[in-house]
Amino acid sequence: MMAARAVDSMATPFTREPRGRLEARVPLAGLTSWRVGGPADWLFQPADLDDLVEGLRDHADHAPQMPVTFLGLGSNVLIRDGGLEGLVVHLSGVLNERRSLDGERLLLGAGLACAQAARFGAREGLVGAEFLAGIPGTVGGALAMNAGAWGGEIWPLVESVATVDARGELHTRTPADYTIGYRSVRGPADEWFTGCVLRLAVGDPEAGTRRIRELLRERSAKQPLGLPSCGSVFRNPESDHAARLVEAAGLKGLRHGAAEISPKHANFITHDGAARAADIEWLLRHAQAEVQRRFGVQLEPEVRVLGRPAGTNEASEGTA
Repeated sequence: MMAARAVDSMATPFTREPRGRLEARVPLAGLTSWRVGGPADWLFQPADLDDLVEGLRDHADHAPQMPVTFLGLGSNVLIRDGGLEGLVVHLSGVLNERRSLDGERLLLGAGLACAQAARFGAREGLVGAEFLAGIPGTVGGALAMNAGAWGGEIWPLVESVATVDARGELHTRTPADYTIGYRSVRGPADEWFTGCVLRLAVGDPEAGTRRIRELLRERSAKQPLGLPSCGSVFRNPESDHAARLVEAAGLKGLRHGAAEISPKHANFITHDGAARAADIEWLLRHAQAEVQRRFGVQLEPEVRVLGRPAGTNEASEGTA
């Protein structure tokens, strides 16, 4: 975990007025799938890629000490109740391009929802990415964590990715530039994904669409989709399942405040709309501790825990 850093939350991130949205102290709960968390010091939703590049260049010259966090659909983050320091770049609904290239590849923007990407691929008669329909995030988020479902992962499909760095410079990279693992991606520092090209197989559009429907029915039957959650909280340990371990520890259905380890699926933490981020984080840490105590297994979160606890002025940031 990175050390806490103090910043001047009143400082502006840019000298210019962007074409997109820039606001101070914007609540982030509504921008995450858990529907909890405090405000961003600054929220920037660029109008397009050029606006993003210009904003990052301005930020690098004007306020380089201010942290930058990229946020898509907010499905893989727990933002603490004190909010996020610095500049939050919100890409959901932006950079959502989708195009078929030469009948075998898809060009996808980082802000495109994974479910939209899956459906588009099926309509184009390309198969292999149907599993993306079950990932509740954006393409950029999926690239950042090598998201997967039903045995599929996104990086085996990747031909190339487009990124932007902290100084607003654009790059095109290949999988060789990254170390890819199970729900893990390590690459050049201070770069964020803006899009990718996936190489898929030619198939039957109707069959692909049917497969997506089947996968979504299975997901609905097994997961508590009607309540706020982040999807799976923990990575599966090698040769085991996080849900089995949490349930075997007797934690299924455990509540803290308004948050609950789901009685339907023990690798989900849900709430009824009244929880605080602190309630969810307590359950996450408690499940880790109990599984470690009882089975000697250290559960690694898939979700990133970010920001300040309520009532603090310094931020802590990192993977839980």
